Amino acid sequence: MADQSGSRQGGTSMLKLVAITAVLIGFVLVSLRLLPGSPFASEATALWGESPASEQSGEPEEQAQPTPSPSPSLEPLPFAANDLTSLDIDGWYAWSVLDRRTGEITGSENMAETSTTASMIKSWIVADYLRRTVEAGRTPTEAELADATKIIRDSDNTRTQKFYNNLGGSTSIERLLSLCELTDSSVAEDGGWSRTELSPRDTARLGECIADGRAAGPEWTDWLLEEMRLVRDAGDFGIRKAFPSAVSETIAIKNGWVDRTREQENHVNCLAIGDTWTMGVMLRYPVAKGYQYGMNNCQKVTEALLTEPL
Repeated sequence: MADQSGSRQGGTSMLKLVAITAVLIGFVLVSLRLLPGSPFASEATALWGESPASEQSGEPEEQAQPTPSPSPSLEPLPFAANDLTSLDIDGWYAWSVLDRRTGEITGSENMAETSTTASMIKSWIVADYLRRTVEAGRTPTEAELADATKIIRDSDNTRTQKFYNNLGGSTSIERLLSLCELTDSSVAEDGGWSRTELSPRDTARLGECIADGRAAGPEWTDWLLEEMRLVRDAGDFGIRKAFPSAVSETIAIKNGWVDRTREQENHVNCLAIGDTWTMGVMLRYPVAKGYQYGMNNCQKVTEALLTEPL
């Protein structure tokens, strides 16, 4: 009986050993199939860094290339550099247009020549006043804003002089030349705001300086542009009058007109700011022709430059 029991125990141990050996061999075979480069490796197993599809085809996987976005094309400005010699305008005149999207400036051959600004410079004086008030750490009062409105909408000279004096006189114009990066213009010899010398090219630059917020500062730019859209009565002439009413009411302006007895000339100037452009037109002609002659011709020049004339 003892021999039979020992035989059974020995048989059981042998079976366990065989089973363990079989399991170990199975693990080894599976490992060999998964090992890259092994002769037992499965053909369906992907190589490191490759997809199964590329291994099966034998060709490298093509990477999708992004489709380049087309460069956006800008709508053309409503102006063209037309020949204006047929306009039959007495005296000197010049014009300039600045594309607000690109900074490109076009204009007449004499667009860098200067003339006195008269009331057109009031747009800068109000802008300078508003910006410097904020820089001084305070908000313009209701009375100051009411004065600024009279200066812009009604071209009030007395209030302009008050602002100009508070700004340090001609040092305000020096700030204009620097801040707005004007290249042709200069402070008046007598220091007065009315005789500031601006070119049509720098007038267009002044318009952009107002529109982009440098002149009045970010807090008051929209307010100033709206006031310039509300210019009325004698000051409402020139560039925007060349446009249909639906467009003209969106254009901000500040014009200037004065008879210079010393030179026996009328100086009439127009500044306009549209959504995508700014424009300056300046005229000098014999004083006997009166203001209206220049006001009409500022509009006439603009109409001649429009790509879709009225």
